[in-house]
Amino acid sequence: MDFDLTALNEQIRKESQFSDSIQNELKKVLVGQEKMLQRLMIGLLSEGHILLEGVPGLAKTLAVKSLAKAIDTTFHRIQFTPDLLPSDLIGTLIYNQKESAFNVKKGPIFANIILADEINRSPAKVQAALLEAMQEKQVSIGDTTYPLEEPFLVLATQNPIEQEGTYPLPEAQVDRFMLKVKVDYPSQEEEMRILSLMTANTLPEDVSAVVKPEQILDARKVARSIYVDEKIHKYVTDIVFATRYPENFKLRSISHLIDVGASPRASLNLVRAAKSHAFLQHRGYVTPEDIREVGMDVMRHRVLLSFEAEAEEVTVEDIIETVFEAIPVP
Repeated sequence: MDFDLTALNEQIRKESQFSDSIQNELKKVLVGQEKMLQRLMIGLLSEGHILLEGVPGLAKTLAVKSLAKAIDTTFHRIQFTPDLLPSDLIGTLIYNQKESAFNVKKGPIFANIILADEINRSPAKVQAALLEAMQEKQVSIGDTTYPLEEPFLVLATQNPIEQEGTYPLPEAQVDRFMLKVKVDYPSQEEEMRILSLMTANTLPEDVSAVVKPEQILDARKVARSIYVDEKIHKYVTDIVFATRYPENFKLRSISHLIDVGASPRASLNLVRAAKSHAFLQHRGYVTPEDIREVGMDVMRHRVLLSFEAEAEEVTVEDIIETVFEAIPVP
């Protein structure tokens, strides 16, 4: 190792203090959902977009809007509907009769944090326009290309129970999301706290800006410097390759249940997300626990099950758990 890990650890500990301020600020209006908040922070630090899946009413919109307020950035919520057009998303050229010229009218994609609500409600053209902006961090209107301002983060939501009249995202497009997070119901105790907070005589305290966008951009550079040992790289590639070639890892029992294994993006995103998780724990190095903590959200949309798995009622979470249990921890 050609650097001082103790010094790096101390640097990360100092540089990451602001993350606690953001999470404490969000807890003013959000009860529970700690995992969702942490995943939003991981996406922000890793430059990775997030697909949130959960039934309506679980504070997904509130969480994203509050995050934008806490880091003092612009926020747009876009409700995806079947009649939405790509120009409604990215903008268009409008003819100005007085000047006899076309003027650019930018769409709602031009914001730091985008909430794409019910992304599976819009046709493929609109989904493709959004995913192109996510990947390229730029938008073309007419002959001109406009860069999107950093930090740029897309949080897309899907309703898992209502599939009528929807346009499910193709697997290749889903793969572009760094994390797919399943948002669950709050516990009964948390729901009682929500009732107390939201039905009191006074409204809950509003979220204040505690961080500037520049601090997020600086934190991304610091998070990238977090140390990852070669053994962690081996651990990550073993996990990913076990979904592609299960029989090579003594997992012949699940080989017929997997149709397509995880792509190379899984390996990259496992390490990037684990670095951000370590950063949020104020640690300068990645541990196997970091990989296991983010593993399910990185992998669940990258492993495609076979018809046999569906017939046997095996879920993708079951497969990923089996893989994690089988791969030795370094």
